[in-house]
Amino acid sequence: MISIPIINRVKHYNFKLFQSDLISGLTVGVMIVPQGMAYAMLAGVPPIYGLYGAIVPLFLYAIFGTSHAMAIGPVAISSLLIFAGISEIAVPGSPEFISFVILSGFFIGLLKLLISIMRLGFLVNFLSKPVIIGFTSAAAIIIAISQVKHVLGVHIPTSSSLLSTIQGLSSEIDNTNVATALVCISGITLMLLLKKLNKKIPGALLVVILSVAVVSLFHLEDYGITIVKEVPKGFPSFLVPNFTIENIRLVMPTVLTVTVISIVESISIAKVWESKYNATQDPKNRYKIDANQELFALGIAKIGGSFFQALPSSGSFTRSAINHESGAKTQISSIITALFVTLVLLFFTPLFYYLPQAILAAIILVSVVGLFEYKEAFSLWKTHRSDFYMLLTSFILTLVVGIKEGVFAGIFLSIIVVVYRLAKPDILVLGKLPNTSHFRCIHRYPEAEQVKNCKIIRFNGQLFFANSDYLKDFIVNVITENSNIKVLIIDASNIHDVDSTGIKMLEEIKELLEAKGIHFYFANTIGSFRDRLHRAGLTQKIVGKNHFMSILEAVEYSQEQIPEQEKTMNNNVVYAISSVTTKF
Repeated sequence: MISIPIINRVKHYNFKLFQSDLISGLTVGVMIVPQGMAYAMLAGVPPIYGLYGAIVPLFLYAIFGTSHAMAIGPVAISSLLIFAGISEIAVPGSPEFISFVILSGFFIGLLKLLISIMRLGFLVNFLSKPVIIGFTSAAAIIIAISQVKHVLGVHIPTSSSLLSTIQGLSSEIDNTNVATALVCISGITLMLLLKKLNKKIPGALLVVILSVAVVSLFHLEDYGITIVKEVPKGFPSFLVPNFTIENIRLVMPTVLTVTVISIVESISIAKVWESKYNATQDPKNRYKIDANQELFALGIAKIGGSFFQALPSSGSFTRSAINHESGAKTQISSIITALFVTLVLLFFTPLFYYLPQAILAAIILVSVVGLFEYKEAFSLWKTHRSDFYMLLTSFILTLVVGIKEGVFAGIFLSIIVVVYRLAKPDILVLGKLPNTSHFRCIHRYPEAEQVKNCKIIRFNGQLFFANSDYLKDFIVNVITENSNIKVLIIDASNIHDVDSTGIKMLEEIKELLEAKGIHFYFANTIGSFRDRLHRAGLTQKIVGKNHFMSILEAVEYSQEQIPEQEKTMNNNVVYAISSVTTKF
């Protein structure tokens, strides 16, 4: 159920909380001004639209959002995705391009709103973390290379294609403007030094102020340094997005791409800071992130922002970290940030006239460094190779094929991996530990002994249409390759559900085993699985007297059904099916 969380906050609000929110709100405000302008440039629109994106959306999120620390606004990844998509249908910076960007923001918000109302927020879990890391790392490289032209002061056609950008840069490298390069490198160096000195110092804002002062004082624009020039003054006017069927059709691929990534990004950020905030609070002061409520808040924020020409916003990890570290207690801090940006728009935009575009590029370059998560790649290489290959595939596809294609390929890859892991659980061999009642994997416990003429099968997870044939084929192979089998035991301790296909498969296995004179037993069936069997009429056919509370009981009973001369221990005949998640 959708709520208005700010009502509860206001009921218990006091001056002490306001002091904390005031400091954090102003701190984020001085960061979002230069970053908003920089990310607008990255999205292919004039810098002012980045500031528009830091007013109305922040007000609306403060009313409906559940996170105390998350700071929304223009961010690098969403801006890059917007540029990549809209640049295919309009010339960057043109009125038509800007119109498409604003229209995209409306439908991104609408889609989030629908996902929230339909309670479908869980769907974002199908985009795995390795895939996201691969995409964002590749995006960081694309963003960095796209800004090199501003670093060098050269003019090349704007493109979302990495190869085209590199080719353009290589042909223009001889035309590098040394003054522009020095300004950009100086800005990057100063921001990194200030960040190392104290992360709370608003390095980006200080570099903006310093560069504006230096350029205007020494007239560096005469040396070929490109400046922002006039930035419109005043609060953004109300403007209805350009709704036409054709326009909607053109922006929809971009809408889908940005929606997926921004949902994952924003919900992840909200949960991270929920955990960090609650770890320092008394239980009565803690809060819980409601993913569907968050999507509702983010959707309303984008829809409202689109009527005030806002660049589509999302959760920013960097600004959220600053917000948290500065002591934000409620989303009132977002309202304070929005008020600060409003004051800037009303009174201070003329001061940005001499702002070098190279400094905006420097801000972007410093911001995207954290997106390249090479340490996580090394960690996955050591701990989980399949996840590493997912990361690498997503990374390469995004770099080589394209940004939008990388996102959808990542979604497809994530779903394929989930289906594969459900359809093909690992098959392990179990044996009985000497002098105990425990059965363990013989690969990890070489001392485990195996029982002659008996197969013990354990299948972990839901038994359904995607994996029932896999289980059946394994059983058929085992009894075909081992003619001395007299008993088959299924340890059902990890089978939590079964569908009609799985039930049909069990009936077929029962008939097959009976035809071969093999006894069939169950052990450790849990309630939900047993209920399914009962409703299907299999309780009497399979379980009944053939059901045991433990593997050991089933093994002991099975030995009574085998001739005395065959009751000896043998190390080659007990098998088990298990998934990775329940290896002992």
